[in-house]
Amino acid sequence: MGARVGEKTVRFDMPPNILGFSSVVGKDEKNGPYGACFDITFEDSLWGEKTYELAERKMQLKAVETAIEKSGLKAGDIHILIGGDLLNQIISSGFVARQMGIPFIGLYGACSTMSDSLLIGAMSVDGGFAEHVVCAPSSHFATAERQFRNPLELGTPKTPTAQNTATAAGAVVLSAQRGQYPSVISATPGRVVDFGINDVNNMGAAMAPAAAETIITHLEDIGQRPEYYDAIITGDLGIFGSKLLIKYASELGWDLSGVHRDCGMMLYGDNEKMHCGGSGCGCSASMLNGFFLPEMIKGNFKRILFVATGALHSPTSALQGETIPCIAHAIAIEMGCSI
Repeated sequence: MGARVGEKTVRFDMPPNILGFSSVVGKDEKNGPYGACFDITFEDSLWGEKTYELAERKMQLKAVETAIEKSGLKAGDIHILIGGDLLNQIISSGFVARQMGIPFIGLYGACSTMSDSLLIGAMSVDGGFAEHVVCAPSSHFATAERQFRNPLELGTPKTPTAQNTATAAGAVVLSAQRGQYPSVISATPGRVVDFGINDVNNMGAAMAPAAAETIITHLEDIGQRPEYYDAIITGDLGIFGSKLLIKYASELGWDLSGVHRDCGMMLYGDNEKMHCGGSGCGCSASMLNGFFLPEMIKGNFKRILFVATGALHSPTSALQGETIPCIAHAIAIEMGCSI
């Protein structure tokens, strides 16, 4: 069983292996610079369904089924499905769990859900409570816009600091099975951080301090400098939030500039229509599973620190003038360390 290291980090005694993973994305994501990396892509935001919510559900279901298939397992082999999304009552994940018939733990960590689910999944496997766990978040531009912002029919323009919710899903199978796979070595749960920002169109700035705190805490706990990792990957700080992260960490004595990558900046490349980049649960999930994990298997990365970030506000709290509390969880993944 794992042990606590430093202030907040857990180091796993039997590091759970990433047996399989998958990514499913929509048209805009397919047309980005990493479009060829994703397992499944589709051209129509409805994907043949009657509503966007049904399309998101289908997207997450396909991600889960594909990850299980790539792992060489069957649905009956999975002991826990850990899922989450951005919708009220995490309905995409709940309905997918209903269809899969797998014991289900539902999470709401906003855009941090990929890290959140990996954290809980890794603890479950390392602790001996499950042999195989699936972690599966999703997001959809149209469903998120309708819930958090404005009806699509209004055509409301975006501010320069706004980001585009990714139409994407990803699933990871964590397993106690031994072998040469990417392994979750350690994890650092984040603390809720609020720097007083209440602009819901500037999520990157709101989340950057949470990312900085978790990254620095993790590095201090394991006694390493940033260059210990080949890449420190944030989920969706976007262009503006990433600049703030580098600046804020530098002021605290940590230079992240040489190793930092942000999934929100990467997903759409220099597409100006996406303003400051991508966001949403599926943004980091699709980039982790579509690009970073395959690159580890190819030998291009040995160690990565994956830090998905989330804004824990709601439309109600925003309308009431509340500031935006944010979270980030760090997941250390290393290639070929299986016992």
